[in-house]
Amino acid sequence: MAKTETPRPVRGTQDMLGGTPDAFQEKFAHVVATFDRVRRLYGFQRVEVPVFEQTAVFARSLGESTDVVSKEMYTFQDRGGDSITLRPEFTAGISRAYITEGWQQYAPLKVATHGPLFRYERPQKGRFRQFHQLDAEIIGAAEPGADVELLVMGDQLLRELKIEGVTLTLNTLGDAQSREAWRAALIAHFEAHLGELSEESVERLAKNPLRILDSKDPRDRPVADSAPGIDAYLTDEAHSFFDKVTSGLDAAGVAYQRNDRLVRGLDYYRHTAFEFVTDRLGAQGTVLGGGRYDGLIENLGGPSTPAVGWAAGIERLAMLVDGVEIEKPEIAVLADKSEYVDLASELALRLRQAGIAAYAPFKFRKFQKEFEKAHKSGIAYALELADLAVPGGIAHARIIFGNRSAEEVMPLANEIEAILERGFKISPMSELPQGSIGWRILERR
Repeated sequence: MAKTETPRPVRGTQDMLGGTPDAFQEKFAHVVATFDRVRRLYGFQRVEVPVFEQTAVFARSLGESTDVVSKEMYTFQDRGGDSITLRPEFTAGISRAYITEGWQQYAPLKVATHGPLFRYERPQKGRFRQFHQLDAEIIGAAEPGADVELLVMGDQLLRELKIEGVTLTLNTLGDAQSREAWRAALIAHFEAHLGELSEESVERLAKNPLRILDSKDPRDRPVADSAPGIDAYLTDEAHSFFDKVTSGLDAAGVAYQRNDRLVRGLDYYRHTAFEFVTDRLGAQGTVLGGGRYDGLIENLGGPSTPAVGWAAGIERLAMLVDGVEIEKPEIAVLADKSEYVDLASELALRLRQAGIAAYAPFKFRKFQKEFEKAHKSGIAYALELADLAVPGGIAHARIIFGNRSAEEVMPLANEIEAILERGFKISPMSELPQGSIGWRILERR
């Protein structure tokens, strides 16, 4: 009979297993846990949105001319004939929910989420077809203070993750009037150098000319680098807005660099655009990025609503995190005889219910082997169940605590004794081997 061939994982996806400080899953989980702690500090409530939406949600929000919509989205037709797309980013779905679920009543709304996203692109370092992002948004706040708060929050996240070598780059896209004047100047500049642009940039000129500024094609760089910057086209109001953002960052002690070639190419982006970048991930240097998108919700059919947000790749952040500390069970409950295996499981359960992380084997193995296994895995203590040559086979329990002194281990011993008293009648053991503390378990209550 032929052996059944196991299907291979889909290209651009990954499986993760934790257990060691350098395991990628542990770093991944550490990034998520740190984000969850930081977003609570800033008062961002958790929000959930569907993994898939009607395709129009992303086509309208991202724009038909973008690579994400034209080349990278996972789009399919469901049984009802509707065009459905797996989400390639969070902002569009959150904006749609803001309109359809009546969240306008909570404005300004500060929300955060994380989870999987999907884009069909060439997998490479830091880039997957199923990838994961953190996301934070402030919807309904037109003030530059909202931009500052999000930037400071992103900076604190990176600092709490102890990620070094990351630079905040910052730009302004101005208000609608500033942007339109700058866009016209860019089109005139690029049309004057049409023969020097790459084919992709020539195509972008008609649909999305601002994106030529951040082209990675070497042929485009001389023309893009010599293009006019936005500063000459900023209105007084736009200039004042950007000044308040930068002064807010200065007051918070957040360092930044101005990059007047940093853009968000879609028409509804306004004012602040930013990226936290590093050279530690090769070409995929952006680890956290975002900006103000005051026109998006209106573009989706909602009321005119100011908004600003950012997203960060969890995989990219995890790649920059050093080994993390793994929480191990505090104590292993080990049986010296096979008839005490069930008792060990019961004791471990009582410890867990009382908030003490405990490990107990499912089947009996020699105590010394289990003890060495627990010790190697980093478990600090062992609670041993043994007869200790007591007539009648009455069980005893003792804590073995290695190099720690009795004074150091007594707080844990007292806590465990209090737990055992709830389900067992116990008496202290007067004579114990050196390096252990224990009790005699006489009977279950």
